[in-house]
Order: sequence, then C-alpha cells, then structure tokens
Amino acid sequence: MIKSFLEALRIQRWDDHRYYHHSRINQSLHFVSALSFLFTYVMLFFDPVVSGLVGWLVSMGTRQAGHFFFEPNGYDYVNQATHEHKEEIKVGYNLQRKVVLMAIWALSPLVLFADPTLFGLFTPSATAVDFMRQVAKIWLAVGAGGPLFRTVQLFFIRDIQTGLVWMTKILTDPFHDLMLYHKAPLYLLRGELIDPGLHLSVEPAFEKHA
Repeated sequence: MIKSFLEALRIQRWDDHRYYHHSRINQSLHFVSALSFLFTYVMLFFDPVVSGLVGWLVSMGTRQAGHFFFEPNGYDYVNQATHEHKEEIKVGYNLQRKVVLMAIWALSPLVLFADPTLFGLFTPSATAVDFMRQVAKIWLAVGAGGPLFRTVQLFFIRDIQTGLVWMTKILTDPFHDLMLYHKAPLYLLRGELIDPGLHLSVEPAFEKHA
C-alpha cells in the first residue's frame, strides 16, 4: 500500500515537472514561490492572516504567473504531446481550472461589500487594515478549499488514492520545488530560457537529476 502510494506520488511529480516546467523563468518563479510558501507554512502558527496574504499575493502569484505567461503551450516536442493532451490528463488544476480558481480568489473580497459581516462571521471593518485582515481570512479559506475540493472530486472521478496522492503532492510541492529548481535562476542568468530537457528521456533519473 505504501509502496503503491509513493510510486503514484513519484509519477504525479514526474508528469507535472516534464509537462509543465520547461521555461527557466517559470522554474525560477517556482523557486521563489517555494521559498515564500515555506514562509507561509511557518506563519500559519504565528499569524495566519500574514500567511494568507503572502500565500496568495507572493506564493501563488509568482507560481501561476510562471505558468500563464512564460510556460510554452504549443506542441511539446520533448514529450511528443500536444498542449490539449497535457491539459486533458492533468490530475490537479490544469490551466482552465486554474483560471476558475484564480477568478474565485480575485472576486472573493467582493462578498465583504455585499455583507460586511460575512453572514455574521466578521465584525464590520473599521479601517483598511481590518478589511485586509478579513480579506486574508477569506483567501485562507479559498486556499484550503481549492485543494480540498479537487481532492474530494478526484475521489469520485478517479479513486481515493489518486486524490490523497495529489493532496500530498500539493502540500509537499514547496520542498520538492526547492530541490528541483534551485539552479534555475543561475541557468536563466546564463541566458537559457528553456530547459533543454535532456533528463526527461530517462524517467528513473528524475529524482536524482531533474
């Protein structure tokens, strides 16, 4: 059971890396995102509001900007796969689902204008700082709800292990991304915009050399 779980986790990580992280800019932004996500993990124990603000404005902002603006979305000659094929087989949030998630995040503060108490959960904010802290709490809920929703969805459209593996991957991505992409800024400074992908032809070497 554990062996099967770890193998499924390895495959999900491998597919995510080889299909969606060709751009050295994207990889570098993932490195920045991973560092800031680790900060948000720590801040959850001290000030969850700060964690919510940094998590969305820095961690998610840099991470998703890399995918939306810098990652090539044409035919993938390294993996011999079309963009449409990659989007179809993506286990977690593909670009289309990410658009929906980011739209929910961006629009979520509007509920405070419709109901400043958020159905009685908040005291109406008296200052801009109070308002931002309430927004951060909403963003924390969105940040937790997005992965939880997809995990439960995977329970039904795939199976329970796939959902749990994907959730584990999401939670541990910051640590894994640091290992994978810590050299990406250096490659970028050398003028290498796209990962040549030489390691992608040998899947077992992924954990060691990617």
